Amino acid sequence: MNMNTADPTAQIAELENQAERIETDFGGSSLCWHKWSSPHAERPPIVLLHGGFGSWTHWFRVIPALRAEAPVICADLPGLGASDDVALPHTPEKLADILVQGLDQLLDERQPFHLVGFSFGGLLGSLVAATFTEQCLNFIAVGASGFGSLHHIVDGIELPGADMSDREIEAVHRKNLGLLMFAEAETIDALSLHIQRHNVSRGRVRSRRLSMSDGLLQALPDIKAKIGGIWGELDSTGGGREAIKKRAEIFRRHQPGAAFDIIKGAGHWVMYERPQAFVDTLLRQLQKSEPED
Repeated sequence: MNMNTADPTAQIAELENQAERIETDFGGSSLCWHKWSSPHAERPPIVLLHGGFGSWTHWFRVIPALRAEAPVICADLPGLGASDDVALPHTPEKLADILVQGLDQLLDERQPFHLVGFSFGGLLGSLVAATFTEQCLNFIAVGASGFGSLHHIVDGIELPGADMSDREIEAVHRKNLGLLMFAEAETIDALSLHIQRHNVSRGRVRSRRLSMSDGLLQALPDIKAKIGGIWGELDSTGGGREAIKKRAEIFRRHQPGAAFDIIKGAGHWVMYERPQAFVDTLLRQLQKSEPED
């Protein structure tokens, strides 16, 4: 299927229809998950947590390759995507606890899994990983927030106005993708615009303020899983290559030899912009923590 010309709605529906949709409960509300089966059903599932103003579709371009290796489970984070609202105030701890409740309902008590968190999902994922001290084999942060002053806030991001025309709304999303998500403007295609537009329209958790916390740094000492990182070389939230390398140094102070890869030519949405490089890198990192037979 040609990513640049095929209808985005049809593309997303085709992949979504291959998944089992599961709803877990939190206080009478529902958290939405999608689970894709794999030819290797016996392997630990790969649990994917998307970024702020996102949904499972942040992972759209890498799900097919990942499910060829292991079952894939994607959350819609609380208050985002198809998941229900969360009562205010929103805190990383409250949102992460809802994810923990969901995984407790989804997985057997001792079932091991890998956890991968992108951007805001990386911050929440660090808190989840710190809770699952036995089951979580590997926590991989992807362009994650939660690094305090190391996290660079991108200026110029705006939400479309209610009185804007369709063309004006698309122009806002294209600008935001160029500022925040992509290193190369030509990578912005109809599919990425559709994903961004649909996700933002359902975003009810304002994650930007939460992303500025040092929650991931605080969680690191409690994470027993192997930790790793994947960043795009040109990630707009990274603060430059040297600042990204400081994150690697932090990880390795906690776990000497922790895997940390910087993918050339990629921006913040690294798994969309460089999907094959991302998949190869992630699978290599995950293989290091597979349980022995």
